[in-house]
Amino acid sequence: MHTTALAEDTPGRPAGADHGDAAYWARIRRIADSAPPLTDLQRARIRSAFHQPTDHKERAA
Repeated sequence: MHTTALAEDTPGRPAGADHGDAAYWARIRRIADSAPPLTDLQRARIRSAFHQPTDHKERAA
């Protein structure tokens, strides 16, 4: 059974779970560091996905 974390913890994570595993985060950093940099087009697509006008978000819902 999962319980929701307290307000002072990170929201949405199970209470008591260890999310600070150093080996896991070291692996994530290695993967991210080895990835090629984003192109300008990729950055623009990501930016536009998060900066859509409100009416587009409402239609998508």
